[in-house]
Amino acid sequence: MKQEVKIPQATTKRLPLYYRFIQNFAQEGKERISSKELSEAMKIDSATIRRDFSYFGALGKKGYGYDVQHLLTFFSQTLDQHETTKVALIGVGNLGNALLKYNFQKNHNTHIVVAFDSKAPKEGKMISNIPVYHPDLLEEKYAEYGAELAILTVSSRSAQKTADRLAAMKAKGILNFTPERITVPDSMQLLTIDLSVELQALIYLIRNQEN
Repeated sequence: MKQEVKIPQATTKRLPLYYRFIQNFAQEGKERISSKELSEAMKIDSATIRRDFSYFGALGKKGYGYDVQHLLTFFSQTLDQHETTKVALIGVGNLGNALLKYNFQKNHNTHIVVAFDSKAPKEGKMISNIPVYHPDLLEEKYAEYGAELAILTVSSRSAQKTADRLAAMKAKGILNFTPERITVPDSMQLLTIDLSVELQALIYLIRNQEN
């Protein structure tokens, strides 16, 4: 995204969701939608949607709502949907294998192009049509395949060391699936998805919901 205004991370995470649901409206033949309609479809309150959209200027008109084609064009450009982002996967265990098999099939602009695993031979092997190499070749193959960012599904003990290597390589960002709280330079972007924490939060909500 090429925005001068600082966009909150929570808003940033919702942008791909907005784009997906707006695509659905377009496929249904909708020409315009209201924040209420989008709210009901996404299960996000209207005030949050209007606040998120306000960071990007006047995306809609009061009393009219939002032009679907305009929103499609805007979010496509904002999310760089016409540019392919090449991703490296580091760690091919159970989760890594699932990610290789899925390989963002619904996101035509995002693809895992290379993977690394400590059990892979130096000459590499193919898993789900993706080349997998030993981590000793990380620097060489990451550059060779033109990867821009990395997904970490390695063990906790290897997470920070791997992140440090990626930082030294000037990687643009890391999606961290390990429970380790890794640190990266300010020049890199880092998102951590701790599945165990998310699950515990869900359990808490379920057990403490109002009857």
